[in-house]
Amino acid sequence: METFADSLDTPSVVVDLDLVRANIRRFQAYADANGFKVRPHIKTHKLPLIADMQIAAGAIGITCQKVSEAEAMVAGSSAITDVLITYNIVGAEKLARLAALARKVRLSVVADSADVVDGLSRTFAGEASPLRVLVECDTGANRCGVASPEDAAALARRIAVAPGLAFGGLMTYPPAGGEAAVQDFMSKAKALIEAEGLTVPVITSGGTPTMMHAAEAPVVTEYRPGTYVYNDRSLVMRGACGWDDCALTVLATVVSVPAANRAIIDAGSKALTSDLLGLTGYGHVLGRDDLAIDQLSEEHGRLVSTGPIGLKVGDRLRIVPNHACVVTNMVDEVYLIEAGQPAPRKVPVAARGRIR
Repeated sequence: METFADSLDTPSVVVDLDLVRANIRRFQAYADANGFKVRPHIKTHKLPLIADMQIAAGAIGITCQKVSEAEAMVAGSSAITDVLITYNIVGAEKLARLAALARKVRLSVVADSADVVDGLSRTFAGEASPLRVLVECDTGANRCGVASPEDAAALARRIAVAPGLAFGGLMTYPPAGGEAAVQDFMSKAKALIEAEGLTVPVITSGGTPTMMHAAEAPVVTEYRPGTYVYNDRSLVMRGACGWDDCALTVLATVVSVPAANRAIIDAGSKALTSDLLGLTGYGHVLGRDDLAIDQLSEEHGRLVSTGPIGLKVGDRLRIVPNHACVVTNMVDEVYLIEAGQPAPRKVPVAARGRIR
């Protein structure tokens, strides 16, 4: 580790590929043992090469949040042939790009209103193949999604008869620990839809914090974990993983030690993210449980300790950020390390900044 730390300028985002592979294998094995598919969300890594690793391990495809994310991932990988975009797609420009993307890969999207369904239908009515549309369901997160199984069934009927569309199933993003609510809502919605002569080919759920409890909602046919591929401080604090499972770290340099119990690093909110996710402080310094990152400005991070801080200008620190997904989106490239490789490998973050 010291070799790579000495060779990089800071702040740098470093990804340990050996840990990435272990994280991928762990959840894929759990899914295989419990009889559901894995469709990982690329929002965390935004790298075609890691999507390729997930697919090689057994994932059936990928999940993206925006059309532009999907475009970047498909352009960067020949292994990505099946994409689900879990976002209401609205607007003529986005819909035109969506139609072009659907001619390249097997594509599915979601909708939670007639307005979204009708826009999709107008765009795809003239296409050679129908677009698969899943009904997004609110099973407790109170974000997007229809509010009841009855609403899900009504929207499924609308999708099924809409020109250019095919009903693709049900989708939810539940709160952590929401497996019982997912099972109840989806079972009821599935029964209502099937009673009308429609099949429900896919029921997809997601979320890393309680992914190892996904089997407690057996109605689900596929799962969409995202952060699991890297892990972060928020997941360690939830008990979902340990520090040794965190594949992404921010390498930072101490640039000032202005007091006996205070030091400043060259990683601020532009490198570590200001996301708190209910935590106190802005990251965990590996090997120094006595330190807290209690303040961030854009380019400075403040470290404090209850006793002598024991740092000097020029020291290098590896920090597990609170929220890995945001950190990935703030840098143009990340540095990949793995056993047997003499030096870090710099790769561009292909889907960085793809917000449309």
